[in-house]
Amino acid sequence: MSDRHLGDGAAVVMAVAGAAGALGAFPLPRWPGIVACAAALTLRRPVLLVAGVAVLTSALGARAEAGLVWTDTVRHDGPGVLVGDPARVAGAVRVDVRLAGRRVEAWAGGPAARALAERRSGEVVELHGWAGPAPRAARARLAARSIGGRLSVDEVGPWRPGNVPSRAANAFRRLLDEGARTLPPEVRGLFAGLVLGDDRDQPVELVEDFRASGLSHLLVVSGQNVAYVLALAGPVLRRLRLGARFGASLALLALFGVLTRWEPSVLRAVAMAAITLLATTLGRPVSALRVLALAVTALLLLDPLLVRSLGFGLSVGATTGIVLLAGPLRGRLPGPAWLTGTAAVTLAAQAGVAPLLVPVFGGLPVASLPANLIAVPVAGLVLLWGIPGGLLAGVAGEPLAVLVHLPTRVLLAVLAEVARVGAALPLGQVGAGHLVIAAGVVVLAVTARAVGHRRAGTSDLTRTIGEAAAPLPTSRCDLTTQTPPPGCKGASWGGVRVAVAIALASVLVLAPATAARWPPDLTGATVVDGARLWRRGAAVVLLVDGVRAPPGRLLAAVRAVSVRRIDVLVLARAGSGDRRAVAPLLRVLAPRIVLVPPGSGMAGVVVPPEGSRTDAGALSIWTTSAAPRLVVRIESRSSTGP
Repeated sequence: MSDRHLGDGAAVVMAVAGAAGALGAFPLPRWPGIVACAAALTLRRPVLLVAGVAVLTSALGARAEAGLVWTDTVRHDGPGVLVGDPARVAGAVRVDVRLAGRRVEAWAGGPAARALAERRSGEVVELHGWAGPAPRAARARLAARSIGGRLSVDEVGPWRPGNVPSRAANAFRRLLDEGARTLPPEVRGLFAGLVLGDDRDQPVELVEDFRASGLSHLLVVSGQNVAYVLALAGPVLRRLRLGARFGASLALLALFGVLTRWEPSVLRAVAMAAITLLATTLGRPVSALRVLALAVTALLLLDPLLVRSLGFGLSVGATTGIVLLAGPLRGRLPGPAWLTGTAAVTLAAQAGVAPLLVPVFGGLPVASLPANLIAVPVAGLVLLWGIPGGLLAGVAGEPLAVLVHLPTRVLLAVLAEVARVGAALPLGQVGAGHLVIAAGVVVLAVTARAVGHRRAGTSDLTRTIGEAAAPLPTSRCDLTTQTPPPGCKGASWGGVRVAVAIALASVLVLAPATAARWPPDLTGATVVDGARLWRRGAAVVLLVDGVRAPPGRLLAAVRAVSVRRIDVLVLARAGSGDRRAVAPLLRVLAPRIVLVPPGSGMAGVVVPPEGSRTDAGALSIWTTSAAPRLVVRIESRSSTGP
């Protein structure tokens, strides 16, 4: 839609209504929504269009949910199209597969896993196994990927290449992978994530460092990658005529989507880029806010299950924050333009994702601001050099590839170090309480604005209803600008944005101040199933006994309760499961003492004798039994021993 058909406010309301409809997924017929949308476009009535989109996304969402239901377990012996790249998980291989139009999550072990691991997305593979409903615990996670079933693969047969775009994308990825072989293993996965969105081979401690420092968005492909790809192709595209440039740009976006496996953030960025290209080609430029709203609406109509994707929600939230707040913040932050620009974008993006990240992960690291100021420009250099340099390295091979990737190696090492230092900074996290304070400031600003309008004789509610009932506007009102064009009365939200800026500044002061206080004492607090934490003053003791969590989860949970060092780690069992769970924690936090039962086979650990006591600051660890399982009692030093 062009700006003659839909204004910014109506577009935003339409996107929100579409998301609400997809989330509700009521089993409504589709034809009322189609008729309402057609009538709205003909009569140019935004209220009717909003209602039609809500009905349509709800109906489509219910239909998509119904398609996820599996009732029987059946034998499958035939071809399957891989819709993702196989990933190794604890000795097995997992990959999303399309079977006769339905998606399943395929798992393989043994020889079948080794055969499947070599394949790529888009390839057609002969698979033999049993297909049935997904486990109940995994259904919510899989539904966001339009998956409702699971295939247990017994045998993998012959394979053949996929369609032409998939072949081209796989050849491109293989060439980049070949050139990246000269990079150190610890940063090779980081390079693949930055350039291609391939996070399969990233070390768990590296991932946790990036998450704890607020840099996790750099580990996967995002809208920034789309912008860099278009910038790299810009000199060639600008030589083409307008129509040819539009077609070539769309083809480039589609190829990039196939190359990066159509991750949710890529879908959002590609959709926005395509809408912007169309508007520019037609000579009808529209605001970034309207482009975002139109992209979200279109994507939810194509795939209503995207509304359940955390990645999609974070991408939309970050973009919304940047569109609405980056400009006003840039003009109000002190310092040089290169610094305030990056800081404004970082603050705005973090404000946009906070409502999602805080409930899901428990907080938003304040360290993300200084970390992003350094890491984002460095990541941009990796993207600008990594794609052309990576292709050259892949073609040339060693030893030239080593020289070509020397700048890449240095830049990736800088990124990894920034993430490590940022994760260790004691700046605390923005929690739910900080968000409530910030929201209160914004609500007060909105209320003050509404009171001001009422005193002027016109209420915000009356104005909003009048604008919604009126025909679709023809003026180019842009809510992302501080001063609206003539004819856009009431479109400026400058006062509210100033309040948002004040709220952000308050949060950035309050969160570190809260973290500066000594963390509260903990007595056997469960951080994950099978792991309990004691903290008294500066002393920290962690007891691990049958952890049921993937590698990296324990490290993330310990950091979530503001633990940056561990005095004593107690491994109650010598089994491989607990050892895998604590491996990232051992590498990152390096506990001072590790207590284990006999026969662990671990180096640099202590096997305490029965009845012994190990002191850690104000805490004491009494060993009541040493074999076959280590049994301890942890108590304050003020208490008496047995």
